[in-house]
Amino acid sequence: MNAGSRRMRVTLATTGLVAALALVATGCTSGGGTTSPSSAPEGSGAAAAGGALVIGVTSDPDTLDPWKATQFQAVNVLQNLYGTLTEFDADLNVVPGLAEKWDVSEDGLTVTFTLRSGVTFADGSAFDSADVKHSLEAIMNPDTAAVSAASLASVASVAAPDASTVVLTMKSPDAALFANLAVVNMAMLSSDDAEASLETKPNGTGAFSFDSRTPSQSITLKRNEAYWGDKAVLDSVEFRVIPDESSIVSAMQSGNVQFAVFNDPLVAQTAETGTITVEKTPQLSYHALQLNAHKDAVSDVNVRLAIQCAVDRQQVLDTAALGEGEVTGPITSPAYRSDPDARPCPTRDLDKAKEYLKKAGKEGGVELTTIVSQGEYATSVNEAQNLKSQLAEAGITLKLDVLESGAYVERWKAGDFDAAVALNGGRPDPDGMYSRYFTSTGNLNQVAGYSSPELDKLFADGKATSDPAERKKIYEQVSDELENNAAWIWMFTSYTYTATTSNVTGFTPMANGSLQSLRTTGLN
Repeated sequence: MNAGSRRMRVTLATTGLVAALALVATGCTSGGGTTSPSSAPEGSGAAAAGGALVIGVTSDPDTLDPWKATQFQAVNVLQNLYGTLTEFDADLNVVPGLAEKWDVSEDGLTVTFTLRSGVTFADGSAFDSADVKHSLEAIMNPDTAAVSAASLASVASVAAPDASTVVLTMKSPDAALFANLAVVNMAMLSSDDAEASLETKPNGTGAFSFDSRTPSQSITLKRNEAYWGDKAVLDSVEFRVIPDESSIVSAMQSGNVQFAVFNDPLVAQTAETGTITVEKTPQLSYHALQLNAHKDAVSDVNVRLAIQCAVDRQQVLDTAALGEGEVTGPITSPAYRSDPDARPCPTRDLDKAKEYLKKAGKEGGVELTTIVSQGEYATSVNEAQNLKSQLAEAGITLKLDVLESGAYVERWKAGDFDAAVALNGGRPDPDGMYSRYFTSTGNLNQVAGYSSPELDKLFADGKATSDPAERKKIYEQVSDELENNAAWIWMFTSYTYTATTSNVTGFTPMANGSLQSLRTTGLN
């Protein structure tokens, strides 16, 4: 493909992040309220209302529970069915969602949300403060096993003094709160719904509502006519499961599919034709070899450092993604981006890797049970094979266990691995990215396997201040702590490639991978 022919949109501008941080900073002072925009996030195109859009996806959603979703395919469906108190706009600024405004006390210890009036769930029942109280308390309850529970660690209690008001009493100020509330893992559920029932019939306040599902084949959403914002343009959106990205391209060329998001740059090149346009968007998500330090094989920091020194990250990027991306450190948020050279082995050093193995008493080598997802994203197996080849030269054996997406997520959440080849979603605020993994009380620490008193303090300090310069210094220290202890092996960030047929209009790709602008997408 001619590189000049592909439309390029860098969706995450630094200025947008500065605005987001300014909003958070304002929220930590008296009178830091924000009023609602009159409509959903921008991006609508000139298309007549109606029509059925078919999106090609490589995996069936592994859950329809928004509090537990980590798989990209599940998140993409659920963020169109459910609402959150705050939202991100196309530039990842925090804007009002189900809360039309909020105020924060001068000491940062009381946050008061004013909810939108007239909002209903898909079943027609009214949304009010009782639902917010129920949702936030359920997410905070360890028995729920919500994947973003740590994002509410600074909340002491939730009160609903009247139907349109929710008051959070905070243990300490939390500069990351409003960004953390914008992700679908913080979705507002009806207090009348049993969690188990939502697996078969989701009931949210989103721009679309659940229509039907054929397991392992498709899931279809329909326009929510009672949506509080501008109504979706499309009548329906079908997420159709097609096992690999190349097959999705064929389906688009034959006219059976109109929309897809690819990870594989080679597939994206083959997709772009006169009737299919591909838009390339830099992502906050990052590719990593995650190490579970709870496991004996990688519990020794010297073993982890040996792995870090034995990997040429650029080679993994070149092999798996045709060099389309850049080597990264832990934090990908533009305002806090890590320096990828600030690590013990910024470039591959096999001699140093062997020295670290000797320090660990592992001169004879180590073997790591390594899980790999097949189907969730396209480059995973190629990444794993390249890592296996590189690490073998240092006496480190990756025993690859390639799993379908759902099985991978189950093993991953249980921490049932020594290492995991992973693509993790990034966020505009680094607290949301990592506090749930790398603090001693983080609800996903069983996955990361690494924490320290130093990290606990740094994450607490990062939330306690709203000053962007101070937060940047704090998260530089977080990045250093993670790299110097080789908690994981961060490799690279890359792109998504949004492919649309010529009759699709109004979709805005986002740097966090969100498909929320399906609400403004139409068909000519």
